[in-house]
Order: sequence, then structure tokens, then C-alpha cells
Amino acid sequence: MEIKQLQTFQKAAELLNFTKTAEQLNFAQSSVTAHIKALEDELGIPLFDRMGKRLQLTVAGKKLLQYANRILSLVDEAHKMIHVQGEPEGELVIGASESLCTYRLPPVLLLFRQRYPKVRFHFVPGMSDQSLVEQVTKGALDAAVLMDEGEETDLLHVVPLQREPIVLAAAADHPLAKFDQIGPQDLYKEPLLLTEKNCCYRRGLDRALAERQLIPEQISEFASIEAIKQCVIAGIGAALLPQMTIRKELEDGLICILPWIDDSIQIFSKLVWRKDKWVSPALHAFLQMTQKLLGTFEEEESR
Repeated sequence: MEIKQLQTFQKAAELLNFTKTAEQLNFAQSSVTAHIKALEDELGIPLFDRMGKRLQLTVAGKKLLQYANRILSLVDEAHKMIHVQGEPEGELVIGASESLCTYRLPPVLLLFRQRYPKVRFHFVPGMSDQSLVEQVTKGALDAAVLMDEGEETDLLHVVPLQREPIVLAAAADHPLAKFDQIGPQDLYKEPLLLTEKNCCYRRGLDRALAERQLIPEQISEFASIEAIKQCVIAGIGAALLPQMTIRKELEDGLICILPWIDDSIQIFSKLVWRKDKWVSPALHAFLQMTQKLLGTFEEEESR
């Protein structure tokens, strides 16, 4: 029993004329006859009484018409909900690093909720960019916004959004604030307040020190950037952080940027999703809006 057969039967039951049915459905009359015969053969019972040129539904035909109307109504509803209306709705599961979730995504989410109120967001914080990539790969996340981890693969789209400046930050009265330039040789003896080792910019600092065979004498590791900032303000040590995370503290004069001379740490925010994942209207809208609002990478490269 096929949808087209039921559609032909429904129209024939309405018109009680195979010729008119064929004309309205733009079928050959032989196709109409074949559809009805296939249904009758499958059900093992006539659906129409044929009295010369006149047709009349049998008792079985009247019963089938009730089911055909319900089935075709559901098919029509499904098409409208998925293809015709196309209004984003449902749930999106998005992963994001702490910094990006706090300082980059709020404008995206605000605009998205205003335009697509039927979409529910579930955010999953990432302990590391690697863990976010793994969750996207496994299908646990619809997409992730992360910083400088992973490249385009057979499984994943990885779209750069924008360059994220990484700065060496300290309290405004920190002794290093008086230096004109600060290199790894000046830094390794200072108390360092660092993110965990799997953080992309932490790896960059570790690499810069290791290349010069410098081993930091005092390291404190934190899982939270907010905790690092408070320790920096208190004068406990210096920290390597995304500039976006300390913008307010810079404006308030609580933190200063130290003149770090090593520019080898190049970090980018990126949008990641699976290539073979069905992109729902909600996910498509999120991907497009995120790239539009945060995607300044191509603009910078073209200057």
C-alpha cells in the first residue's frame, strides 16, 4: 500500500470517475486503474462497484477511505512541518569553551532567541577543545565553538571565525609592568597562573619556554578563567589569557597587559560540526548566524 495509491483512491472516491480522477491528478487513466487494482489485490476485496460508467464505493471502500483520509492528512502535516513551514524549532546541543561561551556567544544567543523562539538550547561546557571535538565526532553535540583545535577532516567541518588575541596579563602594579619588553627568560621565574595543560594557549606558552630550555619555577593551575583573573587582580602572579576575557578589568585599571614579545601563539575561534550530520533548520540557522556575527576571519585576511 503506497502513498500514491492512497492519493489516487482518495480522489477517485471523491469524483467517482476514473477519467476525471486521471485528469485532476495528471495521470494516464491506465495508471489510475492500476493503482486501484493494486489496492484491491492487496486487500483482497473490491473497493468500487462498477455499474456501467458509474462508480460507487463498496462497504470496504468506505472503510478504507476513512483510513486513507487520516494517513494522507498525517503525510500532509509532516510535509508542512518539515519542508513547507521550515521554522526552526526543537533542541540544539552546542558545546563551547568557557571563554567563548561567556564572552563571544551571548550576542549570538540573544539574537537567535529573538528570531527563533521555538528553539531550545542546551549548552555543554568543554573542559578542553579536544573533548569538544570528540563529542561532535561522536554525535553527542550538534556543533561546537572552540579555540584553535582540529582541522577540516573527512568527518568534520572546521570553520575559522576570528583571531583571538592572547595576552600576558598581570595586576596594574606588578613589577613586570615597568618593563619595556618581556620575553620567556623574564617570565619563567615569576609565579604563573595558568589554565590546565590541555588548553591551546597554555600549550603555546609551554612550547615557548621549552624551546629555550626554561622551566617555570612557580606554576598554579586553574580550571576556571574567572579564578585566574581574581588571582591576577590580587597580585598573586601573571597569566596568559584571551584578551576578550579581561576587557572590563583593563577598562577599570585592575589588570594591565604586559609587553610580551613572543607572538608565536596564534589562536582562532572555530565553528565545528559533522559533515554527514543532517542539518536541521535550527542548526542551519545557528551555523549561519554564528558565522555572520563572529566570523571576521575572512575580513581580516583580506585587508
